[in-house]
Amino acid sequence: MEENSNYTTDGDGGSTETPPTPTEGMTTVSHHYFGDSNGSDDAVSITIVESMKEDYGLFVWPCSVILAEYVWQQRSRFTGIRVIELGAGTSLPGLIAAKVGAQVILTDDSNKLEVLDNMRRVCELNNVKCEVMGLTWGVWDESIFSLQPQVILGADVLYDSSAFDNLFATVKFLLENSPGSVFISSYHNRSGHHLIEFLMVKWQLKCVKLLDGFSFLPSWKASGLSGNIQLVEIRENEKENLALP
Repeated sequence: MEENSNYTTDGDGGSTETPPTPTEGMTTVSHHYFGDSNGSDDAVSITIVESMKEDYGLFVWPCSVILAEYVWQQRSRFTGIRVIELGAGTSLPGLIAAKVGAQVILTDDSNKLEVLDNMRRVCELNNVKCEVMGLTWGVWDESIFSLQPQVILGADVLYDSSAFDNLFATVKFLLENSPGSVFISSYHNRSGHHLIEFLMVKWQLKCVKLLDGFSFLPSWKASGLSGNIQLVEIRENEKENLALP
């Protein structure tokens, strides 16, 4: 799931402001633009239905915007591959992956029926065909054993330390089940690189890329976001762990 913070997007996915006090049934629609600020032939716009009465899963948070932008900028890498988004919530990164030609499975907690229903709704709104699946981290339902993603996406899934073991048990299984695959995640950096170093050692994984989330974000989007957000790529540890600075 994506972390709770006072954030919302305007029509072009750029600005932030404190959301109004939630009321039962309150929903809003946000539009997220991918392409240069002057418009281009291959630009993409994603429409998201958000709900302010659902604690975390139905709101677009900054980490999701950053991960989706990364997918967009790396779009040639995603064409024709199998992608799973974990804790997808409003599913912005997964929807962009589908738009650029990936075969996408969107997942979230099996008990979050409202979130799963909203995923199906935004897929229809954006005219993309994604499979929607309930997948609870650390729960070994039959459906997980057949999954062989080439890329695993997760926006702000590193926010609750009590869920780390279940999350990384799931990530580790998916990486092992699909040799050569990669886990790409954006997260709020609250402890320097110590968290990633710890998780890499504990789960025998390897950090192959670590970026400042704002280093590749267009200025017209970056101006509307705040926080220390990192993007990491993680693979199985076939060799010695990459030392982080």
